[in-house]
Amino acid sequence: MLDFTEYTKIFISLFAILDPIGIIPVIILFTSGMTAPKRAKVGRVASLAVCAILLVALLIGQPLLAFFGISISSFRVAGGILLMLMAFKMLNGNLYTSIEADNDGAGGETSSIHAIVPLSIPLLAGPGSISAVILEAHKAHGIEHYLIMSLEIMLLSVTVWLTFLIAPWVAQRLGKIGIDVFTRLMGLVLAAISVEFIAGGIRGLFPTLG
Repeated sequence: MLDFTEYTKIFISLFAILDPIGIIPVIILFTSGMTAPKRAKVGRVASLAVCAILLVALLIGQPLLAFFGISISSFRVAGGILLMLMAFKMLNGNLYTSIEADNDGAGGETSSIHAIVPLSIPLLAGPGSISAVILEAHKAHGIEHYLIMSLEIMLLSVTVWLTFLIAPWVAQRLGKIGIDVFTRLMGLVLAAISVEFIAGGIRGLFPTLG
């Protein structure tokens, strides 16, 4: 079992990889026009999904991927492609339109789906955080180690929920034009992140590429 300092470092590193603060513009975009109860529901679904995904990664992540014949590198490429598709919509300014149309046509069900894909995975619980959890799980053995790691994952999911709570406050201060500009900037950043995901996955799949 690791000491307190090591577990603190693990929590900080996982928080940095998840970066719930960094996706506030995306949360604002996905929850714009929602009522407070609906926004709260989406936040709960997203935080619970992040918690469940990372707990699964902690407990059976590596064997599960091996069972399906999926490598972390392949998962990284797939996640990068999904992020790239969303980044294109954000850059074109039509992501909000498509989200609004989906929400009008399918009600809360589609909102819950958006809370899971792409908010929970791959934006938050993506290849980076999943692979990090799998690696950290093998740093020690014993029930105490897995219990502390599980507690850290639960705390991280709480930070995701808190991010949804502060998103409306940020949206009020940005205004509609500010959100529109910030969304396009975030789309550019998201496109760059997706390229890094894909490039990292390709390097993992083809090590000779360096």
